[in-house]
Amino acid sequence: MASLLPIPGLLTKAGVDPNEVIAEAGLDPALFESPENTIPFADLGRFVTLCVRHSGCAHLGLLVGETMGTDVLGLVGRLAASAADVRGGLQSIVEYLHLHDRGALPNVWVVGERAALAYVIHEPDVLATEQVYDAAMANAYNILKSLTGRLWEPIEVRFSRPCPAVIEPYRRFFRAYLRFDADQNAVVFPSYWLDAPVVTADAATRQALLDQAQTLMQREAGDVVVLLRRLLRRLLIQGTNEGRINLETVAGMSAVHRRTLNRRLRAEGTGFKEQLDAARYDLARQLLRDTRLPVLKIALALGYCDSPTFTRAFRRWSGTSPGAWRSRLR
Repeated sequence: MASLLPIPGLLTKAGVDPNEVIAEAGLDPALFESPENTIPFADLGRFVTLCVRHSGCAHLGLLVGETMGTDVLGLVGRLAASAADVRGGLQSIVEYLHLHDRGALPNVWVVGERAALAYVIHEPDVLATEQVYDAAMANAYNILKSLTGRLWEPIEVRFSRPCPAVIEPYRRFFRAYLRFDADQNAVVFPSYWLDAPVVTADAATRQALLDQAQTLMQREAGDVVVLLRRLLRRLLIQGTNEGRINLETVAGMSAVHRRTLNRRLRAEGTGFKEQLDAARYDLARQLLRDTRLPVLKIALALGYCDSPTFTRAFRRWSGTSPGAWRSRLR
């Protein structure tokens, strides 16, 4: 709930009673009493949709994100802030964000002199994704600024959403080139900043936080299906090619032997292929919904060699083609 706590104040400022919107969304007002309370991603999207409708503020997500930073990520944010360098801080977010946010995954990529912190919602049936991405990009900007210090500036900020009717709030906050209708949502910056020391680095604090994170990870490892789905989504989002997405790769990432993982999946009435298909289907719907990527690019991103192979798989999952699914949704 940490990311939603600024919203009641923003609604009040817009002349809207936040309690009425909370009630209309079917949420318990007690959720807003602690940042550690949790909410399903679908409920978050429905609530934000109502907030935008009642307030008339089309950039509400941006306003929420402007207030966020590493602190909103709880344990994960403290891990990032205690890292020795920016690379280690961002890697902590990639490795452990699922402990805080189970509806999306971050990614860090480096191409030549450019690096980026990206964010992908992988749950397919979420409303207000444009608002969520606006907030996430503002939060990514603030995180990078807090890790590196005041001299850091982005090269550009990418949004998969269309260009908003009112763009000035985005220009004012990011003070960088804004790319809309992009392939992804990401803050792009010079890659040399990855080696910069984190201004709040603390080795002793970091080790204590890593111990806490590992304890939480070990508890999650008991649910093999949840663990496998998270790792598969991460591999797909990071752009791993199909040849590497196999049981051996995932077993190595989970520290569970391949045969043990396979046996536990069978005990749950499922298998690796079924879970890989489910992860691809989730991500395919997200990309079709939130981006304007051609079907061929989506097919390649999911590890398919061509669009006909992906189209056959998508039709098997959904009963329709990717293009028809996207058209009906829009």
